Amino acid sequence: MLTRRHTPEDIRSWRQEGAVLLKGFLDSAEVAAVLPDFHQLYGQDLSAARDRGAVDLKANGEIGVFTRDQFLHFDDMPFEASSAINLIALHPALIAFAKDALHTDDVRLYQSHSWAKFTGETDYDQAFHCDFKNHTLTVPADDTGLQTVNFMIYFTEVTDAHGAIHFVPHSLSDSITGRDRTMFPTADQQLALRSVEQSGAAGAGSVFAYGIDVFHRGTNLTATGGHRFTLTASYHAAGNDMIGWSAWPYWFRKPWHHIINNASPDQLACLGIPVPGHRFWTSRTIARTRERWPGWNHLPYEALLRN
Repeated sequence: MLTRRHTPEDIRSWRQEGAVLLKGFLDSAEVAAVLPDFHQLYGQDLSAARDRGAVDLKANGEIGVFTRDQFLHFDDMPFEASSAINLIALHPALIAFAKDALHTDDVRLYQSHSWAKFTGETDYDQAFHCDFKNHTLTVPADDTGLQTVNFMIYFTEVTDAHGAIHFVPHSLSDSITGRDRTMFPTADQQLALRSVEQSGAAGAGSVFAYGIDVFHRGTNLTATGGHRFTLTASYHAAGNDMIGWSAWPYWFRKPWHHIINNASPDQLACLGIPVPGHRFWTSRTIARTRERWPGWNHLPYEALLRN
């Protein structure tokens, strides 16, 4: 049974406008379980940034900048931390939203990052852009089922002074850029988009759900000593090979046991691991998988063996 924390109106907003802000999506206990992991991963950087003020790297008249330092504290799942942060991108409520949004009962998590930003480390103020350039080699699909759902999960309060994402709903951007939604609008279009942009500011536990064809931009952190902890998770329908990042097995040296040993079969299926009852599972493949992951719960798979 799906765990839903969204409404039909949330899905309609995502489909029609390209984005929806889901305030308080995670409860305080779920946020509290993950927050120590962010401090473990980025706490040293938090201490160093305590007294820093905002910086502006833009040249005169420049709309926004993209710098490598904007992604300085940015890592791919799985993380060298507890199972809490490693499983949060596979939260059943996120899976339920992705399934409803994409009209399918079978989705795949193809990307997840932890991301920390600190005031004064760089200028985080970006130009408006769409994300499809690094999610697909084609373009965003007109068919909703072939699109993607991207989640930005907040683990600290994200105000405009803490670099809240800004975006423009499709109903407003279409009159500026047309339905084509190019990756990088012209300078005049950038200014027009800024005049109608909306803020994704919200409290810890909130989730910003958006598509790879919605115009958005990062904004600068201006709060003295400010920081922002977020985690991203991106889903597409199973079998949609046009969308991807890097294959999860590429990161086989990372601590996958946090996920394999604690995730449900439904969560593991979102990573491409066959569900119980699939023809992949035999006595031999179960035994070999147990050898690779001794803490894995093999019982649901063994119970539905076909041979």
